[in-house]
Amino acid sequence: MSDNGSNKIVKYRKPLNINIGMVIFAAIFVYIIICIFSYFTQKHIVPYEVKAGSLSSNNIYQGIALRNEEVVNAGQAGYINYYAREGERVAVNNLVYTLDESGRLSEYLNAENAGENTLSEEDLSELKSEILGFVSGFDAENFSSVYDFKYNVKGTVLKLANANILENADKINSAGLSELVSFCRAPDTGIVIYSVDGYEELTLEQITKEMFDTKAYEKKQLISNELIAAGEPVYKLSKDEDWSIVIQVDEEKAEELEKLEYVKVRFLRNQDTSWGQVSRYTNPDGDIFVALTFNNSMVTFCTERFIDIELITEDEKGLKVPNSAIVEKEFFIIPKEYVTNGGKSGNPGVLREIYTEDGAASSEFIETTIYNETQTECYLDDSQLRIGDYIIKPESTQKEVVSKRGSLTGVYNVNKGYADFKQIDVLYNNDEYSIIKPNTQYGLAVYDYIALDASSVEDNEILNE
Repeated sequence: MSDNGSNKIVKYRKPLNINIGMVIFAAIFVYIIICIFSYFTQKHIVPYEVKAGSLSSNNIYQGIALRNEEVVNAGQAGYINYYAREGERVAVNNLVYTLDESGRLSEYLNAENAGENTLSEEDLSELKSEILGFVSGFDAENFSSVYDFKYNVKGTVLKLANANILENADKINSAGLSELVSFCRAPDTGIVIYSVDGYEELTLEQITKEMFDTKAYEKKQLISNELIAAGEPVYKLSKDEDWSIVIQVDEEKAEELEKLEYVKVRFLRNQDTSWGQVSRYTNPDGDIFVALTFNNSMVTFCTERFIDIELITEDEKGLKVPNSAIVEKEFFIIPKEYVTNGGKSGNPGVLREIYTEDGAASSEFIETTIYNETQTECYLDDSQLRIGDYIIKPESTQKEVVSKRGSLTGVYNVNKGYADFKQIDVLYNNDEYSIIKPNTQYGLAVYDYIALDASSVEDNEILNE
């Protein structure tokens, strides 16, 4: 016998057990959600600390170097071996290279160089200078400079080794090579350069904008131990310390440089500076070129045709602020004699004309902030005054209608937790920063904090950082 009612199964429900820990956790969770929502919905002002500094008008250009260069060609065919170091000055009749008609001297030198050769401290210093100069000026976008560097180092090593052999001329005589070797000497005084590019006789009036395309530029490196034909270039002499760098500019920059006459130039490769004399040329196509002529530093850059430079045309010092912090704001312009001090605090303001209920004329003191002043006028805040208000000259019945407005350039000072406009006097600016005049009456001071983005704040706005 069975009891059907006793077989019914009822699901057991656990009672909800709420303790103080769960309540606290839920409250913290809700608080975090509110804080996150508030953070992303509130306006956030990024402050910027004003510091003293300088701002140079830095204009970077790649220029073409023009020098007084003479290309020397081979008088006969043969294997060439260089002995004068590239970049060194040679005098008239100094030995520069030898020409070997048979090629036996080249074999002899190779055999001698296969042995142990010791470089002097001067030789090692030259190699180190070439390596450091290449590393500091390397640009991955101009990878062809790697091959120039390779040829330069190879040529330098061969010249150093050959010079060591040539110091003992008896070795060449004893090898029976003296009659087959032509000793070629410098026809003039100058700096020896072992490359040619077709720009040797180029003048300012022959410059075109296409010449500034480095991808189309070709330079032939002259290498020791190579077989050359008669009449081929073997080296060139840069014979004058006066040289020029030509840059392409627009009309505005050309006029600016012409007015200066002399411009301070920084060479980007080694950060040295020099003063260049300005001369201008406009070709028939309307392209404007400026030549900067120097009387020093030619030896340092004698092997380079394209030189990166920086023109330093300004060097203003003052307070440095980002341009994003600068804004223009309009104010009422009031005659200075209408501004007085009054109220409980004795702050500046004006007497505004009002009328009582019975129509009698009276006046009230309106406290305002002075943002700038000249010898005759003051720039006043427009939060209390309105166009058409009449203000009264103190101790007088003379009246002036409020109507004249003007704008001031300034920034928002946030030292006190709200946006307070401060007028600034910009001395100089570039694309990112401006230098402003320090120690002005209504301006900024060093270490003031300003709003980095002036467009993100409004006048007298309470800030949430």
